[in-house]
Amino acid sequence: MSFRTSILSLAFATVASAALAQTAVVKSEFFSAQPTDVLSNNLIGLNINNQQKEKIGEIKDLILSDHQLRGYIVSVGGFLGLGERYVAVSPTSIQVTYVENDKKWQAVMNATKEELKSAPEFKYEGRWKR
Repeated sequence: MSFRTSILSLAFATVASAALAQTAVVKSEFFSAQPTDVLSNNLIGLNINNQQKEKIGEIKDLILSDHQLRGYIVSVGGFLGLGERYVAVSPTSIQVTYVENDKKWQAVMNATKEELKSAPEFKYEGRWKR
């Protein structure tokens, strides 16, 4: 076998094994959602109020890592989308509950709008680009 043929065979074997690895089938699993479960569409767009019932921000996005909720991207400031900035907030910082009497979700955070505005900014860039 010539050197060229050996290189081509090695390249083909590498590509074929990569293709097989990418087509590995994962067993499908199904489950039943519970009435107490929270869906992402219940969270995204949800206004966040502080303890004084003042609107301090809005949940714009979710951060998922290792199949768990790791944080919320919260918008703060601005008017009609101008001057708006984003901050990443731990999910333990925001209490999300369903108010049965009002038939709606609410989010409460023990912070002020100024604290959110002064938090480190999250920017949609690189991997997170929209």
